[in-house]
Amino acid sequence: MSNLSFLVGRDDLHRCVVVDEPEPSGADLAEGQALLAVRSFALTANNITYGAFGTVMRYWDFFPASDGWGRIPVWGFADVVESRADGVHVGERVYGYLPMSTHLVLEPFRPSAGGWTDGSAHRRALPPVYNQYERVPAGEAVDPTTEAYKALLQPLFMTSFVLDDWLADNDLFGAELVVLASASSKTALGLAHLLTTNARGRVIGLTSAHNVEFVRSTGSYDDVVPYGSLAGAVEPAPAVFVDMAGSAEVRAEVHHHFGADLRFSSAVGATHWDEMEAVGDLPGPRPTMFFAPDQITKRRTDWGSAGLAERFSVAWDGFTEAAAEWMELVDVQGPEAVRVAYLDLLDGRCPPAHGLVCSL
Repeated sequence: MSNLSFLVGRDDLHRCVVVDEPEPSGADLAEGQALLAVRSFALTANNITYGAFGTVMRYWDFFPASDGWGRIPVWGFADVVESRADGVHVGERVYGYLPMSTHLVLEPFRPSAGGWTDGSAHRRALPPVYNQYERVPAGEAVDPTTEAYKALLQPLFMTSFVLDDWLADNDLFGAELVVLASASSKTALGLAHLLTTNARGRVIGLTSAHNVEFVRSTGSYDDVVPYGSLAGAVEPAPAVFVDMAGSAEVRAEVHHHFGADLRFSSAVGATHWDEMEAVGDLPGPRPTMFFAPDQITKRRTDWGSAGLAERFSVAWDGFTEAAAEWMELVDVQGPEAVRVAYLDLLDGRCPPAHGLVCSL
């Protein structure tokens, strides 16, 4: 059988190749390791962010590749096909952080009814939230639609959820407006849904002109404005900027429009990964990177893991109900189809309503 991996150039995200590597087998496993077969994974703008910040945020370190190449992490489902790890059994299915590959070897530890953690040496110093693998309950029927929604939206919505919580925790930094760039991205749509549901100020979405009608149709924003049109559409007022785009031009537009009224500028993603260079000095606050695991850790301390999970579950149910009205699932099968889908996503050709569910 093939052991395929989708690799990208760490210095050029357009450089990509599918390689057939030696297939691992049970005989190759060390004591404490398990071999997993990747069944499906989601591909979203979030994964482009992983690639764009692969070195700075150490995303390349989760699933190392040979010099100059990287494995972009994805979220999805995998089955255990061989195991020499206590408490981890052949045939069980898990959900978690995966490479764009057909197989991977992990070192499960701390197994419980709910899942286990990968204890591979190279991952121990990396954020633990990415090292958790959730068991699909034994005997539970596999629902492709439910799995697709979980892989596509849950990792993104966790970022949306903690962003909403972080903004509330800081009283919106005294702002009246929350301005979201890359408003069509699934993370932005999740955050806009929560901000609107929880009545946290007026929510303004910035997006490309060709996405305006789609973003408006979701009903998540109070107003939707094409990039370059902010000055004629929104009066300056105390605002906080949540930047999912990563475009220096968009960031400059927002900072110059609001000036001293901009109370906080938060960088979250990089859907416009190829427009990230700085454009001169910016008025207002210095853009600050938001790192979701920090807020998750804070709330686990404040609420406990069960309290965090309960609050997230309530919010998740509300968002998935809303998302079902606008998201179209797209099945992407095979190396060439995955390559085309990845490049379309990278270059902004993927319709924002599409949810790409992939398998090599």
